[in-house]
Amino acid sequence: MRRHLLLALLLVLPVAASAQGPERPNFIVLFADDQGWGDLGVYGHPDIRTPHIDRMAAEGIRFTSFYAAPFCGPSRAALMTGSYPPRASLAFNHGPKASTGIHPGEVTVAELLQARGYATRMIGKWHLGDAPEFLPHRHGFDSWFGIPFSNDMWRYHPVMPIRMPEDERMISARERADMTGFAGQGSYYDLERGQGFPHPLPLMRDDEVIETDSDQRKLTTLYTELAQDFIRENVDRPFFLYLPHAMPHVPLFVSNERWGKSLRGRYGDVIEELDWSVGRILGTLRDLGIDRNTLVVYTSDNGPWLQYGIDAGSAGPLKLGKGTTWEGGMRVPGVFWMPGSIPAGRVTSEVAANMDLLPTFARLAEAELPSDRVLDGRDLWPLLTGESDQSPHEYFYFFAGSGPGSPPRLQGIRKGRHKLRLRPGPDGELIADQLFDLLADAGEKFDISERHEQLVEELVGQGRAFVAELRAATRPLGDSRVSLP
Repeated sequence: MRRHLLLALLLVLPVAASAQGPERPNFIVLFADDQGWGDLGVYGHPDIRTPHIDRMAAEGIRFTSFYAAPFCGPSRAALMTGSYPPRASLAFNHGPKASTGIHPGEVTVAELLQARGYATRMIGKWHLGDAPEFLPHRHGFDSWFGIPFSNDMWRYHPVMPIRMPEDERMISARERADMTGFAGQGSYYDLERGQGFPHPLPLMRDDEVIETDSDQRKLTTLYTELAQDFIRENVDRPFFLYLPHAMPHVPLFVSNERWGKSLRGRYGDVIEELDWSVGRILGTLRDLGIDRNTLVVYTSDNGPWLQYGIDAGSAGPLKLGKGTTWEGGMRVPGVFWMPGSIPAGRVTSEVAANMDLLPTFARLAEAELPSDRVLDGRDLWPLLTGESDQSPHEYFYFFAGSGPGSPPRLQGIRKGRHKLRLRPGPDGELIADQLFDLLADAGEKFDISERHEQLVEELVGQGRAFVAELRAATRPLGDSRVSLP
């Protein structure tokens, strides 16, 4: 009887796998910090060499319209919760010693996978609150090693000049590093000038502070080695590895082994070291024979921090960068790799976002999505595999940052190839600003709103309706000063 049951199961399983995806696959998210859309070879950078990420794209699918949020913290909130950041009341960056953070009632992608028996590990930057109750190992990760917020939130914060002299564009990355402060001596904390942070930057293992103000030249290498160890330790069980790097967020650091190797100076060195890291991790998967059962995603949390000049990245043809809802601020690299399941060499301009990872991973892990809340992310698996060639998003919304308790700031809405910029009218209600055809005009230079009045009217109405719905279904912010029942 057992033999007959086993045979029947084996006959059924291939059909189920082809319809639902690989059985219990592993998941790895490689998350760069402030890396621009145009900073990789496969996305058109002429001088930064990224052979491993380029190969990853050649063997998988590359998105040209993959979105994050405009800032570090909100983007990580979207990835973790599968929601637009203001829906989880996380549309702003948390600094050191914050009293708020991700609410304990949020259901993170790590918690969904952990409940399905996955080993879950985070290595890198969190940025969703640094009070003990907000840290990663209390939100679905079995263990965590990394920094609780951005690598510049220390006493050697790189100073950003208000205006950049014309000739400053020509100085070397080393000279700029000296000028901005992090390579100098002593503390740059100055309350009156608003420079630096009064507390050291902790490197943590769960609740334990291992050291402070670490030598950041070693971080990318250390994170990579820890990631490889975790993969080897869990080769016989499903796992989720979340690796949000500290780089290339300023201040820029790179190991001595890869110092000075890039044609692009310090910034190029940092990106090429991230590419080295990708190569090591993918190589480990191949060596262990689990590459065909592991979905790997490479992306960034927002666009380049352009105010840092030579120390910043590039958004390519896109307009502006980090902190804005123009394309350069929110459109980021998006590469998905899973040999044998994701067809090789595909490129799509369909809209997708990092908040889509939660429902996509949940579907493949057969994890049940929470039914007591609104999720904005959508399952990307049909698009990844070629079963569909359409985005699961009819509309995509561009939210600017907003502080605790502040209303959501919707500044744009995209439908297909068109994006409408929105602004508040005299009465505060959203009105149309400019309309762009992003496939013909990725740089958002040419307003075509007068030629598409009906579409503009539709998008304005849709934007107003979505903001009203979001306000009615906003989830609370976590607050360490409030005792929960």
